[in-house]
Amino acid sequence: MREQPNERIATDAIKAWKLTAQLIAIIPLLLTIAAFVVAYFFDFLSYWLGIVLAVFTVLECTITILIIPKLRWRRWRYQIYEQEIYIQHGILIVTRTVVPMIRVQHVDTQQGPILKKYGLATLQISTAATTHEIPALLEAEAADLRDQISELARVEQDDV
Repeated sequence: MREQPNERIATDAIKAWKLTAQLIAIIPLLLTIAAFVVAYFFDFLSYWLGIVLAVFTVLECTITILIIPKLRWRRWRYQIYEQEIYIQHGILIVTRTVVPMIRVQHVDTQQGPILKKYGLATLQISTAATTHEIPALLEAEAADLRDQISELARVEQDDV
């Protein structure tokens, strides 16, 4: 069996994923508040629905903001070889992907507002069948990897 990849993504990925989870958690929080407001003004809705939603919101926030980002970061690994790119990720279901350099069609870096806040970028590796991502790399590291993969893929295609 192949050893797991050595390279890790940036530690600031945890902060970026926590911020994203906090922004998403606003939706169940607003629904909980709305349930209490509706229960206060109208008799057809019980306070119990608001209490159930509040418990769900606290559990959801605890899991997605405090637990999942750290676990996700620990599991994300990658390794760039001359002949292939090895990616491993997943918390409960671990996915191990090997992308042959000969199949790489193009390589992109992508950066949204949250990743930009922490100086991170996502590397996207496209093949004919699908696109693979290595999330939350430091900007300079992502640019270097993009150039390295592009160079290795070009060499592989020249050999064919």
